[in-house]
Amino acid sequence: MKLTEAKQQFISSWGAFGTHWGINRTMAQIHALLLVSADPMTQDSIMEELNISRGNTNMNIRELINWGLVERIILTGERKEFFTAEKDIWKVIRLIVKERKKRELDPMLKLLDQLEGVEGDKRDKNVKTFIETVSGIKRLGRQADKTLDMMIKADENWFVSGLIKFLK
Repeated sequence: MKLTEAKQQFISSWGAFGTHWGINRTMAQIHALLLVSADPMTQDSIMEELNISRGNTNMNIRELINWGLVERIILTGERKEFFTAEKDIWKVIRLIVKERKKRELDPMLKLLDQLEGVEGDKRDKNVKTFIETVSGIKRLGRQADKTLDMMIKADENWFVSGLIKFLK
């Protein structure tokens, strides 16, 4: 397989995977393109390579910058902005986990805290069942939160060796 074909397949597949990770296809495709690009790219070159509109490109680049996955670069003597992706995959995974935790897990835990304080007679089986269920989900969520925090703070070797021990 030639580089052009392999690059296109990677970008397409990364875009499809992105939808499973909670980001839109175009955002994932821009990220993939910047990941495999040896040099920083302009917005125009990204638009041309992926055949997407300026607005779509601009919006998704901004979001990738917000996630910490892409950086804006000013090259000396150039008027246009250039963009590059973080190439360290371990750092990319940690940034994605951190952002997903902030957007998904943290709000869920906040909601569960509120729901756990439901009013009613604690002896009522409906109230009791509700509280037990919410508390169980909250305990699991808190454990996931601690695990994800450890992963975000860990270095790659520590995490991989710990994961291998866990799987044995």
